[in-house]
Amino acid sequence: MVLSHYQQEGVCFECKIRVTFVPFFFLLCMCELCLSYLISDSDSALRSAGAQRCFWMFGDAAVIIQTHGSNMLVFIFLYTLGINICQATNNDNSTQMYYYTLTVDKSVFEYLLGNLSTYSSVYEDSVIQDLKMTTTCENETVCSCASGHRWSDAACMSASKCCGEAPCSLSAASNLMCVSNSTVGITGNITLTNTSYQQCLMDKTLQLFKDCDSRLLREMKSVFSTIRGFDTLKITQYSVGSIIATFAMTIVSGVKSAQLLNSSIVLNTNVNGYMDLVTSGIVHLELPDQPVQYHQSVNISCISQEDLGYNPQWNLKSNGQTYLITNGTVSKVAVQLQQSTISLNKVDELWEGEYTCVYIQQKNSTTIYHKANKTMKICLQPQITVSTQPAFPRCTSNTDVKVVTVICEIPTTNEKYNVTWSQYASPKENISGSRVQKYTATKVVSCDRASTEPSTLPLAQCDFVNTCQQNASKKIAFIMIYTGDKYCAGVDDWGDTMVGYTAVINCQNQAGVRRRYCTGDGKWQDEVSECVNQGLFDVLQSAIISDIGLGALNLNAEDVFSRFQNVTKTSTLNSFANMNTSVLVLSTMQPKLTSISSGSAIDNFLDSSSNLLNETLVQSWNANSNDSYSLASKFLNSVENLVKKSNTTGLINKLNLQVYTCNDRRCNNTVFNVSVKIDSSSTVKTIGYKSLDQLLPTSNDKTQVNSIVVSTTTDTKQDNPIIEMLFDLHKPRPRNVVLQCAFWNNETWSTRGCMWGGSSNEGLCTCDHLSAFTILISSDPIKVPMLDQITSVGLGISVVSLIICLVIELIVWSDVVKTNTLYLRHTAHVNIALCLLVANACFLASSNPEGLTDIWCRTSVVLKHFCYLAMFFWMLCLSITLLHQAVFLFHKVSKRNYLRFSLVLGYGFPFIIVFVTFLSYSAGAQGLYYSSDTCWLVYKGLLQGSYYTFVIPVGIIIFVNVFSMVVVIMKLLSAHHQHADASQEREKAAAKTVLRAVILLTPIFGVTWVFGLAVEIFDLTDGPLALAINYLFVILNAFQGLFILLTSYLCDKMTRDALMKFFKKTTPAVSSMSESTTKLETSFRK
Repeated sequence: MVLSHYQQEGVCFECKIRVTFVPFFFLLCMCELCLSYLISDSDSALRSAGAQRCFWMFGDAAVIIQTHGSNMLVFIFLYTLGINICQATNNDNSTQMYYYTLTVDKSVFEYLLGNLSTYSSVYEDSVIQDLKMTTTCENETVCSCASGHRWSDAACMSASKCCGEAPCSLSAASNLMCVSNSTVGITGNITLTNTSYQQCLMDKTLQLFKDCDSRLLREMKSVFSTIRGFDTLKITQYSVGSIIATFAMTIVSGVKSAQLLNSSIVLNTNVNGYMDLVTSGIVHLELPDQPVQYHQSVNISCISQEDLGYNPQWNLKSNGQTYLITNGTVSKVAVQLQQSTISLNKVDELWEGEYTCVYIQQKNSTTIYHKANKTMKICLQPQITVSTQPAFPRCTSNTDVKVVTVICEIPTTNEKYNVTWSQYASPKENISGSRVQKYTATKVVSCDRASTEPSTLPLAQCDFVNTCQQNASKKIAFIMIYTGDKYCAGVDDWGDTMVGYTAVINCQNQAGVRRRYCTGDGKWQDEVSECVNQGLFDVLQSAIISDIGLGALNLNAEDVFSRFQNVTKTSTLNSFANMNTSVLVLSTMQPKLTSISSGSAIDNFLDSSSNLLNETLVQSWNANSNDSYSLASKFLNSVENLVKKSNTTGLINKLNLQVYTCNDRRCNNTVFNVSVKIDSSSTVKTIGYKSLDQLLPTSNDKTQVNSIVVSTTTDTKQDNPIIEMLFDLHKPRPRNVVLQCAFWNNETWSTRGCMWGGSSNEGLCTCDHLSAFTILISSDPIKVPMLDQITSVGLGISVVSLIICLVIELIVWSDVVKTNTLYLRHTAHVNIALCLLVANACFLASSNPEGLTDIWCRTSVVLKHFCYLAMFFWMLCLSITLLHQAVFLFHKVSKRNYLRFSLVLGYGFPFIIVFVTFLSYSAGAQGLYYSSDTCWLVYKGLLQGSYYTFVIPVGIIIFVNVFSMVVVIMKLLSAHHQHADASQEREKAAAKTVLRAVILLTPIFGVTWVFGLAVEIFDLTDGPLALAINYLFVILNAFQGLFILLTSYLCDKMTRDALMKFFKKTTPAVSSMSESTTKLETSFRK
């Protein structure tokens, strides 16, 4: 209220004074003010005109203002028009604040201020005390706050912008004022469960609403007015959700948090509700008022008026998002008694915004947030990227000049830079985008290489100065293509480029650039794209800053993995740059996290990792063979460590990734059909990765990965753990091919500490350490030393021997073939020798498959297939004939019938087998019917492949031939045992007869090939026994032609005699059979 006054000289002051009423029980005051004072001419002091008394009364209350003394006039004023002093609950005191405007002469200002500050008066059951000056205004325009006061929030938010304690210019009619520094503002919501307040949700114009509102307000004031310094309380709105009343309250002389909390609990009890309060003024923030320089270290303190018993929570609101501030690589939070301090190291744009410090108190149904907030401005420095258009200006003559556009590009920020250019560069328009800002200028450049004119030199510079006067600049040196210089001519998006330089183009709608190098001979190399999906790039940036202290690390990680999973699921990441960025996300998060307990974070992390292993993305990993090794290795290491830190249980199944967690003493984990057994005293986690075996190939061509990759970890370090793994193989192991159990040592596959289960347990691996494991398969079977040389020598000798056999047959045929038995025998010998000769010759011819064409390799396979089968079938003919003669002694077979039978069996059956096999395997297709690596039939596993169309018939024939041999031997033995008085000499003769029969019949019956069955049974990976069997098989069968020559020809007396006759021409023809043959036929006849 502006008081009337008498002014004789001096300057008039306006004083805003607050008065506190403390009624003991009840007071309803409506008063006016009476004031009388004089201004002395001599000493500018107040002079009494006698004891004056002014008395006003309204209703039941009165205020007396009285002056005393001879040298001063004491005045008290009170204006309480229409203000209610509410009744307090129980016997507590209620408090009400009053504010007045007083205009007083400057000459009495100091005297008046001293008296007001000590004034106290009691009227009936009310106490008037704590009169204080808050605001002084000189000339009614320049106002300032009294000591211990600051401008109110209303003043700070007004058009006058009066904030803090600084003087401020106000109009004469302004009612803005300062408030005590201890003033506490309170906003809150009280949720009412009492249905008696339902009328408060009605229309505000209804009387029921007004009554309900007044009743609730009276209840609230009756409690809160007991707090000393209680000023105002207003209910601002009601909302639904039960019944929610939103209110604002002011307490000007400070308040104890315990008192506020207890009063709130009382109110909740009275109205049957619960309350949330937010205070401002109990907690204060101290941070720099001026903008902070870029990369400067800053301390921000949060100070409370009392010990609130809790540690505060720090928040930063920046770019529309609110972050929890925690200990990180940039921020450190320290807590002391009534104070918490954030130390920021080298702040950047991420730390600009509104800081909030919150202490949270909670008791029963009341929660109080003691909050203080303040904004910190940071002067940013730009990251400048320079370019020119065109990137390589090309001159057509020395007299040309080029106008080149220079571009300085920076990330979009709110910083207002003062941008200047070097001399002779003409600034042009600036282009602002959502992510980048471009500042452009033009520069005239001379095409004369020798020019030194400063205005046309191919140089420019842009300078950026921020609001803190920090400077950042970037020089640009143009790469000119002068006349006569070599360059790569522009093509498609690529402009002319100087040789030896790389052209760079920004990616469209993606992060990164595209590069293309111009070689010294003026030819373009292939484009290298570093374009990265923008969403994926943003995820990586979030991962990088996840531990700086903006937000809790575990919540930041949860957000990163959630966005990462969404990007890998919905976006096309079919490039090496995207794969590299994806792995960077994982490798960036891995060392930052100590544990992952959130189920959604674990699920999203595993989902995204699985998505990266999709078959469709395998080629994206292999853009560069060297990089793909390190990239896949980094992926494996990151996933393994993140899983180790994750709180997983049981089996987690993703499309390309499975994780099994075991907490037992003896664990048997299974992932993707790979079982892992290990004894451990801690948690065991096994991870199976599909497709990763294609990304971690071996370092040479001699081995290949033949199973998925499986890694196993434990929570604690194990000393020499024994781990057994049973893998499913991608492809069956070929015979005699070694498998190796290997682990990834971050560079290549190593077999140290691992042992393979052998051919009897092909998928079994046993290792003495934990890592990522797989099975390697050799590309070539085991080579038996000297076996090829023995084979070649043996086949060569056999070929010569068989030729000799055929020559002998030509020489002795007419002399030895005298009976049907001899005809049958020698006919079979000739065909056996002929088939074996052709087969061995083809074998020798195809001993070096690499030097043969496909047609010759296929032809040799068909010939070997047919001739070897024909040989065995002719051997079958011979054994069947012998068996027939042994069993049916008196049954004779004519030559014609035998020849027909033998031709059908010896050549017809092999032809049918070879013909059907050839057609069944895609007309003799490579890889199906024959292998170009061996020029022989294909073996694909047990009973799989064309190989068995040879093995099965041969096995049956050998069995029949052995059976025939056994029958013949038994017949020979029975002949010796017919005499009861057989002497020891006869027993020896019988044994010799058997041994001779075995030696003579084994080569011609192909019995030596029985060792081939042993070769099939024993794998070369089984050790020395398998090697011995292979040597024995090769020696016996490679030299089979020689053995036939020795046993069937040279050891036959009739043949020898016929040869001697041929060579000597004097020896009479021998018409009888050799001794052995004679004995055999005699036995048959008997």
